[in-house]
Amino acid sequence: MNSARWLLLLLLALQPRHAGAADITVNLRSRVEAFKGSGEWSEVSLPRSLPTEGTAVLICDMWDKHWCRGATERVNGLVAKMAPFLESARKRGIQIIHAPSETMDFYQEAPQRKRILAFARIDPPAPLSLPDPPLPIDDKRGGCDTPDQFYKAWTREHPGLRIDASDVISDNGAEIYSFVRNRNIRTLLVMGVHTNMCVLNRTFAIKRMTALGIRCILVRDLTDAMYNPEDPPHVSHDAGTQLMIEYIEKYWCPSATSADLLRAFGH
Repeated sequence: MNSARWLLLLLLALQPRHAGAADITVNLRSRVEAFKGSGEWSEVSLPRSLPTEGTAVLICDMWDKHWCRGATERVNGLVAKMAPFLESARKRGIQIIHAPSETMDFYQEAPQRKRILAFARIDPPAPLSLPDPPLPIDDKRGGCDTPDQFYKAWTREHPGLRIDASDVISDNGAEIYSFVRNRNIRTLLVMGVHTNMCVLNRTFAIKRMTALGIRCILVRDLTDAMYNPEDPPHVSHDAGTQLMIEYIEKYWCPSATSADLLRAFGH
Protein backbone atom coordinates (compact mmCIF):
# COMPACT_ATOMS: atom_id res chain seq x y z
CA MET A 1 0.00 0.00 0.00
CA ASN A 2 1.46 3.36 -0.99
CA SER A 3 1.90 6.06 1.62
CA ALA A 4 -0.78 8.38 0.18
CA ARG A 5 -3.47 5.67 0.31
CA TRP A 6 -2.41 4.66 3.81
CA LEU A 7 -2.69 8.28 4.98
CA LEU A 8 -6.17 8.61 3.45
CA LEU A 9 -7.41 5.48 5.20
CA LEU A 10 -5.94 6.67 8.50
CA LEU A 11 -7.67 10.04 8.21
CA LEU A 12 -11.00 8.36 7.44
CA ALA A 13 -10.62 6.07 10.44
CA LEU A 14 -9.87 8.96 12.77
CA GLN A 15 -12.67 11.19 11.47
CA PRO A 16 -15.36 11.54 14.17
CA ARG A 17 -18.80 10.19 13.39
CA HIS A 18 -21.73 12.58 13.26
CA ALA A 19 -23.48 12.69 16.63
CA GLY A 20 -26.69 11.41 15.06
CA ALA A 21 -25.09 8.30 13.55
CA ALA A 22 -25.09 6.19 16.72
CA ASP A 23 -28.05 4.58 18.44
CA ILE A 24 -29.36 5.85 21.76
CA THR A 25 -30.58 3.64 24.62
CA VAL A 26 -33.62 4.87 26.51
CA ASN A 27 -35.50 3.50 29.51
CA LEU A 28 -39.16 3.23 28.55
CA ARG A 29 -42.02 2.85 31.01
CA SER A 30 -45.06 0.72 30.28
CA ARG A 31 -47.77 -1.06 32.27
CA VAL A 32 -48.89 -4.68 32.20
CA GLU A 33 -51.92 -6.48 33.57
CA ALA A 34 -50.25 -9.76 34.48
CA PHE A 35 -53.56 -11.43 35.35
CA LYS A 36 -55.95 -10.37 32.61
CA GLY A 37 -59.21 -8.90 33.81
CA SER A 38 -57.90 -8.39 37.34
CA GLY A 39 -57.53 -4.64 36.98
CA GLU A 40 -54.15 -4.91 38.66
CA TRP A 41 -51.53 -3.12 36.57
CA SER A 42 -47.79 -3.14 37.22
CA GLU A 43 -45.26 -0.57 36.05
CA VAL A 44 -42.45 -2.07 33.99
CA SER A 45 -39.19 -0.60 32.66
CA LEU A 46 -38.01 -1.50 29.17
CA PRO A 47 -34.57 -0.42 27.94
CA ARG A 48 -34.80 0.22 24.22
CA SER A 49 -32.17 1.06 21.61
CA LEU A 50 -33.32 3.67 19.09
CA PRO A 51 -31.45 4.58 15.90
CA THR A 52 -31.32 8.37 15.83
CA GLU A 53 -31.78 8.52 12.06
CA GLY A 54 -34.92 6.39 12.46
CA THR A 55 -36.39 8.53 15.25
CA ALA A 56 -38.26 11.84 15.12
CA VAL A 57 -39.82 14.24 17.62
CA LEU A 58 -43.48 15.06 16.98
CA ILE A 59 -44.73 18.27 18.66
CA CYS A 60 -48.52 18.23 18.95
CA ASP A 61 -50.57 21.45 19.10
CA MET A 62 -48.23 23.61 21.15
CA TRP A 63 -50.12 26.73 20.10
CA ASP A 64 -49.31 30.37 20.76
CA LYS A 65 -52.60 30.71 22.65
CA HIS A 66 -55.36 28.37 23.81
CA TRP A 67 -59.00 29.28 24.35
CA CYS A 68 -58.60 28.11 27.96
CA ARG A 69 -56.39 30.43 30.03
CA GLY A 70 -55.29 27.58 32.31
CA ALA A 71 -54.17 25.56 29.29
CA THR A 72 -52.27 28.55 27.87
CA GLU A 73 -50.41 29.05 31.14
CA ARG A 74 -49.38 25.40 31.32
CA VAL A 75 -48.24 25.42 27.68
CA ASN A 76 -46.07 28.45 28.43
CA GLY A 77 -44.45 26.45 31.22
CA LEU A 78 -43.90 23.44 28.94
CA VAL A 79 -42.23 25.62 26.31
CA ALA A 80 -39.48 26.65 28.72
CA LYS A 81 -38.55 22.98 29.18
CA MET A 82 -39.30 21.77 25.65
CA ALA A 83 -37.22 24.37 23.76
CA PRO A 84 -33.79 23.27 25.10
CA PHE A 85 -34.82 19.62 24.68
CA LEU A 86 -35.45 20.22 20.96
CA GLU A 87 -32.06 21.87 20.54
CA SER A 88 -30.36 18.82 22.07
CA ALA A 89 -32.37 16.44 19.90
CA ARG A 90 -31.33 18.32 16.75
CA LYS A 91 -27.66 18.18 17.75
CA ARG A 92 -28.05 14.40 18.07
CA GLY A 93 -29.39 14.23 14.50
CA ILE A 94 -33.05 13.62 15.36
CA GLN A 95 -35.70 14.99 12.99
CA ILE A 96 -38.18 17.51 14.44
CA ILE A 97 -41.79 17.59 13.17
CA HIS A 98 -43.91 20.58 14.19
CA ALA A 99 -47.64 19.79 14.13
CA PRO A 100 -49.63 22.86 15.26
CA SER A 101 -53.11 21.94 13.99
CA GLU A 102 -55.28 24.43 12.10
CA THR A 103 -52.43 26.92 11.58
CA MET A 104 -51.05 25.89 8.17
CA ASP A 105 -52.13 29.19 6.60
CA PHE A 106 -49.54 30.91 8.80
CA TYR A 107 -46.82 28.57 7.50
CA GLN A 108 -47.84 28.26 3.85
CA GLU A 109 -44.68 30.02 2.61
CA ALA A 110 -42.33 28.50 5.17
CA PRO A 111 -39.57 26.33 3.63
CA GLN A 112 -40.18 23.74 6.36
CA ARG A 113 -43.83 23.49 5.23
CA LYS A 114 -42.91 23.23 1.56
CA ARG A 115 -40.27 20.64 2.36
CA ILE A 116 -42.71 18.07 3.74
CA LEU A 117 -45.11 18.67 0.85
CA ALA A 118 -42.35 17.76 -1.61
CA PHE A 119 -42.12 14.17 -0.37
CA ALA A 120 -43.86 11.46 -2.37
CA ARG A 121 -47.19 10.30 -0.95
CA ILE A 122 -47.11 6.76 0.43
CA ASP A 123 -50.41 4.99 0.92
CA PRO A 124 -50.70 3.60 4.45
CA PRO A 125 -51.55 -0.03 5.15
CA ALA A 126 -54.91 -1.06 6.54
CA PRO A 127 -54.83 0.17 10.15
CA LEU A 128 -54.60 -2.36 12.95
CA SER A 129 -57.80 -2.93 14.91
CA LEU A 130 -56.76 -2.02 18.45
CA PRO A 131 -58.78 -1.82 21.68
CA ASP A 132 -59.76 1.71 22.69
CA PRO A 133 -60.99 1.66 26.31
CA PRO A 134 -62.79 4.65 27.90
CA LEU A 135 -60.62 7.45 29.27
CA PRO A 136 -59.99 7.65 33.04
CA ILE A 137 -61.04 11.32 33.16
CA ASP A 138 -64.23 13.10 32.09
CA ASP A 139 -63.59 15.83 29.51
CA LYS A 140 -67.10 16.12 28.03
CA ARG A 141 -67.41 19.75 29.18
CA GLY A 142 -64.14 20.67 27.45
CA GLY A 143 -61.76 20.11 30.35
CA CYS A 144 -60.99 23.78 31.03
CA ASP A 145 -60.16 24.54 34.66
CA THR A 146 -60.54 28.32 34.30
CA PRO A 147 -63.81 30.19 33.55
CA ASP A 148 -63.40 30.55 29.77
CA GLN A 149 -65.54 29.89 26.70
CA PHE A 150 -64.32 28.21 23.53
CA TYR A 151 -63.07 30.28 20.59
CA LYS A 152 -60.30 29.70 18.05
CA ALA A 153 -57.48 31.48 19.85
CA TRP A 154 -54.48 29.94 18.08
CA THR A 155 -52.79 31.24 14.94
CA ARG A 156 -49.38 29.50 14.99
CA GLU A 157 -47.09 27.35 17.09
CA HIS A 158 -45.78 28.95 20.26
CA PRO A 159 -42.96 31.33 19.22
CA GLY A 160 -40.81 30.03 22.07
CA LEU A 161 -40.21 26.85 20.07
CA ARG A 162 -37.62 27.54 17.38
CA ILE A 163 -38.27 26.05 13.94
CA ASP A 164 -34.93 25.11 12.41
CA ALA A 165 -34.15 24.87 8.70
CA SER A 166 -33.92 21.08 9.09
CA ASP A 167 -37.42 20.77 10.64
CA VAL A 168 -40.74 20.16 8.89
CA ILE A 169 -44.27 21.48 9.53
CA SER A 170 -47.57 19.68 8.99
CA ASP A 171 -50.90 19.00 10.71
CA ASN A 172 -51.91 16.29 8.25
CA GLY A 173 -51.63 12.62 9.14
CA ALA A 174 -51.18 11.46 5.54
CA GLU A 175 -48.36 13.97 4.99
CA ILE A 176 -46.57 13.04 8.20
CA TYR A 177 -46.98 9.29 7.59
CA SER A 178 -45.56 9.68 4.08
CA PHE A 179 -42.67 11.78 5.38
CA VAL A 180 -41.62 9.35 8.08
CA ARG A 181 -41.89 6.39 5.73
CA ASN A 182 -39.82 8.17 3.05
CA ARG A 183 -37.20 8.95 5.69
CA ASN A 184 -37.29 5.42 7.18
CA ILE A 185 -38.39 6.84 10.53
CA ARG A 186 -40.04 4.13 12.62
CA THR A 187 -40.28 5.81 16.05
CA LEU A 188 -41.95 9.07 17.10
CA LEU A 189 -41.17 10.83 20.38
CA VAL A 190 -44.54 12.49 20.98
CA MET A 191 -44.88 15.62 23.12
CA GLY A 192 -47.31 18.49 23.43
CA VAL A 193 -50.97 18.82 24.35
CA HIS A 194 -53.38 17.42 25.30
CA THR A 195 -53.04 13.74 26.25
CA ASN A 196 -56.79 13.04 26.36
CA MET A 197 -57.53 14.91 23.13
CA CYS A 198 -55.08 15.85 20.39
CA VAL A 199 -52.07 13.79 21.53
CA LEU A 200 -54.19 10.68 21.15
CA ASN A 201 -56.69 11.57 18.46
CA ARG A 202 -55.20 13.80 15.77
CA THR A 203 -54.63 12.11 12.40
CA PHE A 204 -50.87 12.37 13.00
CA ALA A 205 -50.97 11.39 16.68
CA ILE A 206 -50.59 8.30 18.84
CA LYS A 207 -53.70 6.27 18.00
CA ARG A 208 -53.45 6.66 14.24
CA MET A 209 -49.68 6.26 13.95
CA THR A 210 -49.71 3.23 16.25
CA ALA A 211 -52.45 1.64 14.14
CA LEU A 212 -50.30 2.23 11.03
CA GLY A 213 -47.28 0.50 12.54
CA ILE A 214 -45.27 3.57 13.58
CA ARG A 215 -43.91 3.15 17.12
CA CYS A 216 -44.79 6.02 19.45
CA ILE A 217 -43.17 7.01 22.74
CA LEU A 218 -44.88 9.64 24.90
CA VAL A 219 -42.46 12.11 26.51
CA ARG A 220 -44.48 12.19 29.69
CA ASP A 221 -43.07 15.30 31.36
CA LEU A 222 -43.54 17.39 28.20
CA THR A 223 -47.28 16.94 27.97
CA ASP A 224 -50.48 17.90 29.79
CA ALA A 225 -54.16 16.93 30.02
CA MET A 226 -57.22 19.05 29.32
CA TYR A 227 -58.96 18.31 32.60
CA ASN A 228 -61.09 20.20 35.11
CA PRO A 229 -60.94 18.85 38.71
CA GLU A 230 -64.66 19.66 39.07
CA ASP A 231 -65.35 16.71 36.76
CA PRO A 232 -64.94 12.97 37.50
CA PRO A 233 -62.84 11.46 38.96
CA HIS A 234 -62.55 14.74 40.95
CA VAL A 235 -58.79 14.73 41.40
CA SER A 236 -56.26 17.54 40.98
CA HIS A 237 -55.28 18.64 37.49
CA ASP A 238 -51.82 17.08 37.86
CA ALA A 239 -53.37 13.82 39.07
CA GLY A 240 -55.70 13.85 36.06
CA THR A 241 -52.69 14.24 33.76
CA GLN A 242 -50.96 11.33 35.50
CA LEU A 243 -54.07 9.17 35.02
CA MET A 244 -53.93 9.93 31.30
CA ILE A 245 -50.23 9.09 31.09
CA GLU A 246 -50.90 5.76 32.80
CA TYR A 247 -53.80 5.11 30.41
CA ILE A 248 -51.55 5.69 27.40
CA GLU A 249 -48.88 3.43 28.89
CA LYS A 250 -51.48 0.67 29.41
CA TYR A 251 -53.22 0.75 26.06
CA TRP A 252 -51.24 2.67 23.45
CA CYS A 253 -47.51 3.17 23.88
CA PRO A 254 -44.68 3.41 26.43
CA SER A 255 -43.37 6.67 27.82
CA ALA A 256 -40.02 8.22 28.67
CA THR A 257 -38.88 11.38 30.44
CA SER A 258 -37.05 14.22 28.74
CA ALA A 259 -34.27 13.82 31.34
CA ASP A 260 -33.70 10.18 30.34
CA LEU A 261 -33.69 11.15 26.68
CA LEU A 262 -31.24 13.99 27.26
CA ARG A 263 -28.89 11.60 29.05
CA ALA A 264 -29.18 9.27 26.06
CA PHE A 265 -28.41 12.18 23.72
CA GLY A 266 -25.28 12.90 25.71
CA HIS A 267 -26.19 16.58 26.29
